[in-house]
Amino acid sequence: MIGRPLRAGVIGLGWAGQQHMAAYADIADVELVAIAGKEIDQLKALGEQYGIAKEHRYVDWQPLVEQAGLDVVSVAIPTTLHAPVTVAALAAGLHVLSEKPMAENADVARLMVEAAERYDRVLDVSFNHRHRGEVQVLKRVIDDGLLGKIYYAKAGWLRREGIPGIGSWFTRRATSGGGALTDIGIHMLDMVLHLLGEPAVIRATAQTYAEFGPRGRGSSLDMTMRKTGVQQGAFDVEDLSTAFLRLAGGATLLLESSWAQWIPRDQCYVTVFGSDGGASITWGAPDDPARTIDIWTEMGGIPAVLLPDVPPDGKHLACVLDFLGRVRAGEYRNHRGVEALSRAVVIDACYASAEKGAEVVLTG
Repeated sequence: MIGRPLRAGVIGLGWAGQQHMAAYADIADVELVAIAGKEIDQLKALGEQYGIAKEHRYVDWQPLVEQAGLDVVSVAIPTTLHAPVTVAALAAGLHVLSEKPMAENADVARLMVEAAERYDRVLDVSFNHRHRGEVQVLKRVIDDGLLGKIYYAKAGWLRREGIPGIGSWFTRRATSGGGALTDIGIHMLDMVLHLLGEPAVIRATAQTYAEFGPRGRGSSLDMTMRKTGVQQGAFDVEDLSTAFLRLAGGATLLLESSWAQWIPRDQCYVTVFGSDGGASITWGAPDDPARTIDIWTEMGGIPAVLLPDVPPDGKHLACVLDFLGRVRAGEYRNHRGVEALSRAVVIDACYASAEKGAEVVLTG
């Protein structure tokens, strides 16, 4: 790969896959040469948009992995397909950037990590929200010690009416692995653990609810289901979850996520409390320009509120750049997806706690 552009491919033609395509196409030393997906019209349109040769527009992912001569590939397809596609790509010598969540559960995610180790390739998982401008600022504030020791944090992503299509792969456990916690709660979990320097989660107490989806409510895409009813198996995940997590070192995290809830509007937040200060970041829908970041501390013994300048969001481009930087560096041992696996372990523990009605001790 030295001295030539990296050859990239994307498997999956939906919104996430298109973010990866746009990122690869925007980077000077990368060539987007192949895409794969079963939506024929979309495959043609995206192929033409990015100037991809017809022979490198694949309906199935296998020939893309085996025949396109790639260096790197992004996997942006339903969750339960992440592992088989990723393992095959790693075995073919490709470096892989997968969409979140890593897999439907930690056991399957661990197979992906083991494959990255076995074939000596980079395995990365795209957590684009950790690259938000407010998160970047808060990370620097915490790392610089301005807030002292963080002992408590709260985080949540709550939607007013945002189930992503009742009956779609998102709302079936067999294809998604879980509901709101797996889909959007994992972003908030990743964000907080990233901000706090990757403390281990040692205990989890959680509860899940499904009050909207089973009744055909909670999705602006499915208004007719309120009258016709929801087919059996079309919604067998949670639309709200709440969890209390104990972290190594004594800190605790309260985590909530919902696809549908009786609230005025969508809201996301992260609030941290430290021995020398606190901070909060909030926003509404992902692209909502109405955002806040507040930092409370003391300056010279005087209570102060800091309002820092915020850089632009890094979005998926930042995830792709991080991934490619690790590939280019040529040292892969610390980039096998272990961090993303730790998120899967926590999600599994939360679901186990909700099912048992008791606290779960994490074993790794």
